[in-house]
Amino acid sequence: MARARKRLAGAAGPDKKGPEGKRTKTKNECEASAKVENSGLQETSEASEDCGKNLNRYWLMKSEPESRLEKGVDVKFSIEDLKAQPKQTTCWDGVRNYQARNFLRAMKLEEDAFFYHSNCRKPGIAGLMKIVKEAYPDHTQFEKNSPHYDPSSKEDNPKWSMRSLTLF
Repeated sequence: MARARKRLAGAAGPDKKGPEGKRTKTKNECEASAKVENSGLQETSEASEDCGKNLNRYWLMKSEPESRLEKGVDVKFSIEDLKAQPKQTTCWDGVRNYQARNFLRAMKLEEDAFFYHSNCRKPGIAGLMKIVKEAYPDHTQFEKNSPHYDPSSKEDNPKWSMRSLTLF
């Protein structure tokens, strides 16, 4: 079964911008340090490790809820399609952007993600999900009849990853 191309927009943390869009000073230097480290998805420093434990990362997972053909296959996938899945859980496959793939690999179990409807009449956040499985190779990269097939990816060294997510 062909799956929708799902896109990943990245991590979002607590916004510290003032009324004119300028950054405001924070009272807790550790909080600011951890926020900067999280936004770059880099290793955290020792100082921010201790105080950054209570910070959550939220991911924006984009999918197209309206029909769109890609290589003759309809790649639509909406929040309603996710609700219809067994245990309301699905794999987030078809990501073919290197930065988005790296974000997928950087996600941690139990982190939250927003399900975002894009490229449609009413774009926006449609629901909340939770990451429930570590990154693993995206099987669609090896399926010749899949719109997400990548002939340059090898089974012994796959290029593309996916995650499993469930509705909140």
